[in-house]
Amino acid sequence: MVQQTPEQLFEPFDEATTLLQAALKSSYLDAFLENAENLVDGGKVRIEDGIPDKATTEKIAAQYQKLDLEHADRETIRKLLQLSLLKVIRKDMIQANHQMTPDTIGLLMAALVERLAQHHLPKSILDLTVGTGNLLYTVMNQLQRDEQQTLQGYGIDNDDSLLAVASVSGELQKQKVQLYHQDAVQALDVPLVNLVVSDLPVGYYPLDDNTTNYKTRAKEGHSCVHHLLIEQATNYLQPGGFGLFLIPSDLFKTKETKGFVEWIQSVAYLQGLINLPHELFANPAAEKSILLLQRHGADSHQAGKVLLGTFPSFKDQVGFKRFMAEVDQWMVSNLAR
Repeated sequence: MVQQTPEQLFEPFDEATTLLQAALKSSYLDAFLENAENLVDGGKVRIEDGIPDKATTEKIAAQYQKLDLEHADRETIRKLLQLSLLKVIRKDMIQANHQMTPDTIGLLMAALVERLAQHHLPKSILDLTVGTGNLLYTVMNQLQRDEQQTLQGYGIDNDDSLLAVASVSGELQKQKVQLYHQDAVQALDVPLVNLVVSDLPVGYYPLDDNTTNYKTRAKEGHSCVHHLLIEQATNYLQPGGFGLFLIPSDLFKTKETKGFVEWIQSVAYLQGLINLPHELFANPAAEKSILLLQRHGADSHQAGKVLLGTFPSFKDQVGFKRFMAEVDQWMVSNLAR
């Protein structure tokens, strides 16, 4: 059987979500979750207190008959859910800090992880700000497709709605993942992992009492939440493990930079800092970069030359391939075991 594309799957999935929203008189997000849970349950339409009614239930079931998820691979399902979530964001006017990591950025991070895996193959991966799970599953799908390996994922988030999306997304993709609803700055009930990936929030963490054990906490006032989360992520990395963090490009240009760099040097090696393509950001002040850290220990060592650069424009395919070849060569020269 020919596998359906994400776009082909989206039409019946979206129609079923629309039918459910009207029947439940709910937000589009709640209808999306109900729809996804129905599909996790084998396409069985859940009825509670007679809702949805028989006619609507039959219409929804008819849409499910058009959805061939059984023959869809993980990445196709992830892209289907991403298309649906883009409509959720538009329909429910979801605030910006609750939106998912854009695919372009997720795929760039996945490409770097894929290259790391050729030298340091991870078996476990943690996302401290998992949100809808889009970044975590993008990376996991890339590793599992290319390396044909079992990978255990862990995700943390303090927003139960986003975590519900990550949960049904993981179930539909048949991912081996454990999700936790909590503040990622507090102690976590997860084991040490080989790899951390996170699209970090930017701003100040308001609960000062929770930061007393952090080396990166501010001497006065609130601490930078992205500093705290990078420290927390490093705490849960195995010796020699890697952390890839999506950070503001001006991370090392603030008044807190000196203390933050001193902390990094005490526990990890700063192996790389790559700027994302400028074209991805309408506002230069919002530009982001990918920070690559490696925890001290095992056979880790500081790279002879830190990986620095800027991803070329996606329109420049020749330049992009050349840049990725340079990344490959850097990893062979600096990280190969």
